[in-house]
Amino acid sequence: MPLSNFKSKLKSGNLSPKFGTIKKISSTNIEALGLRPSIGDIVKLVSLDGEKNELGMVTEVDQYSFFISPFGFIEGFKSGDKVFISEQGMMIPVGEELLGRVVDPFIRPKDGKAEIIGSACAPIMKPPLDAMKRGLIDEPFGVGVKTIDGLLTCGKGQKVGIFAGSGVGKSTLMGMIVRGSVAPIKVIALIGERGREVPEFIQKNLGGDLSDTVIVVATSDDSPLMRKYGAFSAMSIAEYFKNQGRDVLFMMDSVTRFAMAQREIGLALGEPPTSKGYPPSVLTLLPQLMERAGKEDGKGSITAFFTVLVEGDDLSDPIADQSRSILDGHIVLSRELTDYGIYPPINIQNSASRVMSDVIDNDHKKAAMRFKRLNSILKENEVLIRIGAYQSGNDKELDLALSKKALMEQYLQQAPEDAFEFSDSVDKLKQIIK
Repeated sequence: MPLSNFKSKLKSGNLSPKFGTIKKISSTNIEALGLRPSIGDIVKLVSLDGEKNELGMVTEVDQYSFFISPFGFIEGFKSGDKVFISEQGMMIPVGEELLGRVVDPFIRPKDGKAEIIGSACAPIMKPPLDAMKRGLIDEPFGVGVKTIDGLLTCGKGQKVGIFAGSGVGKSTLMGMIVRGSVAPIKVIALIGERGREVPEFIQKNLGGDLSDTVIVVATSDDSPLMRKYGAFSAMSIAEYFKNQGRDVLFMMDSVTRFAMAQREIGLALGEPPTSKGYPPSVLTLLPQLMERAGKEDGKGSITAFFTVLVEGDDLSDPIADQSRSILDGHIVLSRELTDYGIYPPINIQNSASRVMSDVIDNDHKKAAMRFKRLNSILKENEVLIRIGAYQSGNDKELDLALSKKALMEQYLQQAPEDAFEFSDSVDKLKQIIK
């Protein structure tokens, strides 16, 4: 190689990358100097002895300094340690290699298997799908659960919320939907849950079969940034398969833990707390995630189920209220039904699917409406029936509801291991109502 060419290569090469230094460390934030990053840049923190390194995100920029929220634990770092801007940024590897794997938000294996080298890269953060590029939701999406398929029918590309208090049966219903779903690809985000629940969910609720499934995990002991971006990372994986023309089931547990992570980040940055301590950024963040699901013209679809933990079964909780306004339907799980031994405990009176009438035929629609009406009549007169104050023959519609009560209760119940074809669920519904 000529000397002139060698000199030019040396000049163009970054032999001494720029770095900043840590000035101050608190329990949630790091202040650093010496670089001019932008909001959202990913940086790498490296201790002077080289033994510790951790990723962080620039969340605030001052005239002379900038502030970093770490993705992991910052114990062991001290003033004077180095800060480098990451060249990779918020990009993750995606591809068929992810199927059957359990990973963290940066696609690092959590299942003890080999490192994942994807066939492509995708940004974790992307703008939601443009409104005019969305396809019409006109096909039913079967989930294998009779109550949902028959009475709260979902469509391909729909966004649905599962609202429930703690211990009512969200995880069990999630497992039933994943196993019974017609989608060829399933992406599950477990955000902010207990570490114990991850292997339990895989073995008990999914039966250990992950052949067509990707699980992204950020447990409650992970940093708020990991919990926040775990949801966006899982959505990016779902978008990769959707762009290939495939139908994807996206399931996230839970939106509440995701919102709590942003609450921690926002309050640490000095945002003012509003209802229940949530800063304004939380309400802005929810549609940025949820609106990325949907059906795109000329491509595939992402049908999304988001679980929302409602404290004290209060559906007026700010996160539940905001989620319900963004989503295309809501499934409410009732603690009262679990007390009666009805599983899955779906309260069909308080639940709704906003696209149901667009994806089913008239006979199915009439049967579902008739079922809900008879169920409502039974609920209204439950006390009279129990104390024996109602005399048969006084109300023909109530008499009809009482004659079908056992069949209706049987329809609403389903063992966790059972899955029904969409057509079977509809046929059973019509047979009850005929």
